[in-house]
Amino acid sequence: MIDLLNKLLSLTTENEVVEFKEARRQYDKNKLRKYFSALSNEANLSGKSQAWLVFGVKNDKTVIGTIINDHQINDYKAEIANHSSPKLSFVNVHRVNYQGRDVLMFEIPAAPEGNPVSWKGFWYGRDGESLGALNLNELENIRNQNKSYDWSAQIIEQATLDDLDLAAIQKAREMFAIKNPKLKEQIPTWSDRTFLNKAKLTIKGQLTHAAILLLAKPESEHFISPATAKISWILKDKDNLEKDYQHFSCPLLLEVENLKSKIRNLKYRYIKDGSLFPDEVDQYDPYIIREALNNCIAHQDYSLGGKINIVENEAGELIFSNMGSFIPVSVEQVIKADAPESRYRNSFLANAMVNLNMIDTIGSGIKRMFVIQKNKYFPLPDYDLSNNQVKVKITAKVLDIKYARKIAQLPELSLAEIILLDKVAKQKLLTDEEIKSLKAKKLIEGRKPNFHISSEVAKASGDKARYIKQRGIDDTFYEQLILQYLNKFQVASSADLKKLLLDKLPEILAPKQKENKIRNMLQKMKRNSLIKLNENREWQLV
Repeated sequence: MIDLLNKLLSLTTENEVVEFKEARRQYDKNKLRKYFSALSNEANLSGKSQAWLVFGVKNDKTVIGTIINDHQINDYKAEIANHSSPKLSFVNVHRVNYQGRDVLMFEIPAAPEGNPVSWKGFWYGRDGESLGALNLNELENIRNQNKSYDWSAQIIEQATLDDLDLAAIQKAREMFAIKNPKLKEQIPTWSDRTFLNKAKLTIKGQLTHAAILLLAKPESEHFISPATAKISWILKDKDNLEKDYQHFSCPLLLEVENLKSKIRNLKYRYIKDGSLFPDEVDQYDPYIIREALNNCIAHQDYSLGGKINIVENEAGELIFSNMGSFIPVSVEQVIKADAPESRYRNSFLANAMVNLNMIDTIGSGIKRMFVIQKNKYFPLPDYDLSNNQVKVKITAKVLDIKYARKIAQLPELSLAEIILLDKVAKQKLLTDEEIKSLKAKKLIEGRKPNFHISSEVAKASGDKARYIKQRGIDDTFYEQLILQYLNKFQVASSADLKKLLLDKLPEILAPKQKENKIRNMLQKMKRNSLIKLNENREWQLV
């Protein structure tokens, strides 16, 4: 990183993909978002994989250093992830000690092909060192990058029907018949060439990338190189250590069934409301496994050369991930629209998978996953769209049956609102728009980023104890505890008072935030002449 920094510092001027900022103690988040959009778009237009925003360096390349800490960096990451579209964040933030001073190098990913990066609906770009709106020609250049190119539809001249797996072709015929029952009598009379054309896996008898992925013999995978048809299943124990794994390749039409059989779908039991008998459900609903796995196959960006990963852990979680950005604006928007997307990354592959009854295009798959989890009182699916990949985590257990049951049964809450309350319960960051919406309906309280359910929701859901634990008690209560302690023991160190209060402060606060709150409380009591520090730096009553 020092060699790279030297290279960037050697530039005679800043350019479209490099920007230096002093940022000694902090940096304006509004400007940061604009620069992220601009540098990401310019990296795409320049054919580069990333751009660089460097803190602690003046415009004249003088290194002055920065004291921005990791907490601020995480805050910057959250701001970018919440406001950029498509949702991206920094690939990495490198802290480099250069000539005795800390320099921060923010690695910004290039905008995905066909997807210019915007901030709140505005696209930014650079003209030399100047920041401004991305000009119309550049905007259209990015948008048109993948309009006429579909990786999955590309023909492989050297491949023939002999490179396909006969069992996979037979399975494809069966699934095509299920999808097209009116053609059931005709399908057996078609030749393989005719069938594959009608199923839209081949083009005029010529094999495509889509045909290789779904139907090819394992040894035929080389036809799509440097892309790969690999899916890895990994089993991890409660300590996150790898216990088992297996790799799957062509033909994916058959291998997905083998992969699904590796997932340990145990039975989960819990007592339903108003019943004396346990309810028994599969940990992972078969539909969710099918939807998540086939979505990975259909929407993977194969041009990146990565593989699909399925990680199962004994804590009751299943994580699906594939390479490539999430083309819709957001998961919440997909659920709200409840309709098919207007554009797919691999349209030819997606259509073929529809014809083989692997996926549908009515646009309700993700919404149905959320509804299934809600109805089982399980946490809702967690989507992570950062770092140019899509990750979805499915949790297969009830975290708090009483809370989940009451929230799910509140009749006035929409699915969208339940999704947002689920984010609050998981202490995930909310966008400004989400915060505004929840506060307008009096569903949350607190200050950003530490929100908790409101007293009204707590009352309606019968969870007033959780509300108090998260909101905390009035500061007067904590002050009285401090005064009682000092009245009893005369003096106390800051560590003593920390031990007294830490477990009594709101659960929603992180350990560092709790310490800051105690420190601020002591200073406030000192200003109000309630307590003071003696010569031994111990607290005592005034």
